[in-house]
Amino acid sequence: MTTTTSKPGSYLSTKGDESNLTEMAWDPITRIVGSLGIYTKIDFKQKVVAECYSTSSIFRGYSIFMKGKDPRDAHFITSRICGICGDNHATCSVYNQNMAYGVHPPALGEWLINLGEAAEYMFDHNIFQENLVGVDYCEKMVAETNPGVLELANRTESPHAGEHGYRTIGDIMRSLNPLEGDFYREALQVSRYTREMFCLMEGRHVHPSTLYPGGIGTTPTIQLLTDYYTRLMRYVEFMKKVVPLHDDLFDFFYEALPGYENVGLRRTLLVCWGALNDPAHCDFKYENMTNWGRKAFVSPGVVVDGKLHTNDLVEINLGIRILLGSSYYQSWEDQPMFVTKDALGNPVDRNHPWNQTTIPDPQKRNFDDKYSWVMSPRWFDGKDHLATDTGGGPLARLWATALGGLVDAGGFVKATGHSVQINLPKTMLKPEANFEWKIPKWSNALERNRARTYFQAYAAGCALHFMEMALAEVRGGNTKTWTPFEVPDEAFSCGFTEAVRGVLSHHMVIKEGKIANYHPYPPTPWNASVRDTYGTPGPYEDAVQNTPIFEENSADNFKGIDIMRAVRSFDPCLPCGVHMYLGPGKTIQTMHNPAVMPQILAT
Repeated sequence: MTTTTSKPGSYLSTKGDESNLTEMAWDPITRIVGSLGIYTKIDFKQKVVAECYSTSSIFRGYSIFMKGKDPRDAHFITSRICGICGDNHATCSVYNQNMAYGVHPPALGEWLINLGEAAEYMFDHNIFQENLVGVDYCEKMVAETNPGVLELANRTESPHAGEHGYRTIGDIMRSLNPLEGDFYREALQVSRYTREMFCLMEGRHVHPSTLYPGGIGTTPTIQLLTDYYTRLMRYVEFMKKVVPLHDDLFDFFYEALPGYENVGLRRTLLVCWGALNDPAHCDFKYENMTNWGRKAFVSPGVVVDGKLHTNDLVEINLGIRILLGSSYYQSWEDQPMFVTKDALGNPVDRNHPWNQTTIPDPQKRNFDDKYSWVMSPRWFDGKDHLATDTGGGPLARLWATALGGLVDAGGFVKATGHSVQINLPKTMLKPEANFEWKIPKWSNALERNRARTYFQAYAAGCALHFMEMALAEVRGGNTKTWTPFEVPDEAFSCGFTEAVRGVLSHHMVIKEGKIANYHPYPPTPWNASVRDTYGTPGPYEDAVQNTPIFEENSADNFKGIDIMRAVRSFDPCLPCGVHMYLGPGKTIQTMHNPAVMPQILAT
């Protein structure tokens, strides 16, 4: 039990005595990458989470040691930010460098990069959805947390059994059991050949060996593209099973547990920076960024309360604010600004990534003050600093793309203004399939997971279009994949794309031919951010706070499955935000006397 006083605007100020709350923590959260801690106060009588704090406890400091480096090394270095989505960082850095160097890659080079990134979406979303998130909905987990739900699942017929092969919802749950379930094992095989698809395009997973500013070093032979295409069609066939399977599973939870839409629910504040550029329009010039951003095959967009606020990448860029709030850093208010106006003459804020100076300030965790190494990125709409999230990546991407109504990738995927249509061709064992992702009522745990499934099919549809375009270039003799460039003495630039789990931007300032400032902002800081300067919780915190508890276990045997489903629905990946605090520390003295060293080692 806890006896601290309530805070204004909190659960406690509206629902009762904090002495009724039980403190519970999950640190680290399992089945994700990195050190994410979730600290909660739960009212078991009311069956609701009263408070939540999200923590990250390891410091890395890429923005510090990038200074002074050769800009041409930026993508090789920043890909090591993460061992999961390193290629997304490399791609974003290359886009950033293309702007700085004023280089326009050949069309074929861009199509090959798009094929690589589409393969990464297919690979990563598959392994996370089926082998990590799927465990939260498997038979063994449901039996431990909601045996009554499992009993109902065993009696409930699957509406799309003819498409995926599982007669009941209980059969779907059994197929997701880790290591034993047949669908779980099938998904592992899919992860193998989708990773092969990526390596065919970018040489190595997860740190690309053929990706450079100005294009790509991959040799675009017909055999190479055929090897990719055969694997892609296997994946297309797999998606014809996966989409209806997950629709059945997630729809069942709404029916079995009335009110489950409130698990992981938060205000719809979604951000997407766009991805998969169209080389016919993208020249990487900042002055043209509004236009070529809107021509991407994943549309950029800021979605506020379900409506499209903007899809202008210039406006999106200028609206980014980095707030500190409850994170372990000092303000850079007294530091010089690197960029006061962008290339179009628009003013640039001091709290924009171009002007950020990272000043670590390690200290003991205190939930009333500083408690995490993750900063608080916000998007400023001219009035409010919005605590936006990525919806795990796919929810924001599909929502922004649907509302934009701009995308038509060869008829394989099409945005309608209210939905996204996905048309997959006939495969070896299955006929043509047509899916439509419709904008949902909620931004919650189940819809983040559902969107991940639909975006897998979306990525496959895009890849089919990219394959056609790449083959057309090769057959036409346009086999150039790289354009030479020179590094300027002075420049500032930005790159925007979508990492697997959401928005990714790289901002760079070059002075005297070297990096003077560099700030990568992946999805983790946006989703795992802490209470900001204005006291606004970050998305993980906000999504868990007020989440109802449907688990049937008592406090003594509580698993926290509803909380875990809320957090994992964002596809957490903490390497991009992990940091470390060692307390007071101690001085280490190095002894160079060989005779003394064995004694030191012995002690």
